[in-house]
Amino acid sequence: MTKLLLIFLLTAGAAEAAERKAYVAGGCFWCVEADFEKVKGVSEVISGYTGGTVQQPTYKQVSRGGTGHYEAAEIRYDDSVVSYAQLMNLFFRSVDPTDAGGQFCDRGESYRTAIFPATPQEQRQAEAAKAQAQRALGQEVVTAIEPFTRFWPAEEYHQDYYKGDRLILTRFGPRRQASAYDLYRDACGRDERVRELWGADAPFVGH
Repeated sequence: MTKLLLIFLLTAGAAEAAERKAYVAGGCFWCVEADFEKVKGVSEVISGYTGGTVQQPTYKQVSRGGTGHYEAAEIRYDDSVVSYAQLMNLFFRSVDPTDAGGQFCDRGESYRTAIFPATPQEQRQAEAAKAQAQRALGQEVVTAIEPFTRFWPAEEYHQDYYKGDRLILTRFGPRRQASAYDLYRDACGRDERVRELWGADAPFVGH
């Protein structure tokens, strides 16, 4: 083995070792994706489903209810830049963790908040972030912490929805996808409620 090849393999291995995945449910997965792709150290966020029993679930099945799945996001990140604990603290401050019935205008079991730790260390860090969020708010935090099982990516048209250019028909009339997303997020009251709860600690909304 040449020295150059050895250096390449060692470098590639270090890069691979630094990449991690975190799984959260924060209501509409378009919004979780849009928020966390802004975080330094996050390379990509995938919209999808987890927490239920149905294999290869569809959006229609999950949104109808009864599958046990949440709308969820897979956050791919470099843990040499941002840690799992930091992501969990950001997550709590990007949602309403006091709402047991969904998130903002999206109601039902698939829109509840949850964290899905895959290791005992992630479990401890998720529980610590939840306890800290509860202390900060002075209210009960109902976000579930459930063991990670399997993540199913959502249909392709859901991926990067917030920055898409496809022309779609909305209740506001024909809009480009990115514009439709902005209108939806504003009408749903997500940022307004997060700002009300977290104030200057809300990382993804203007103040």
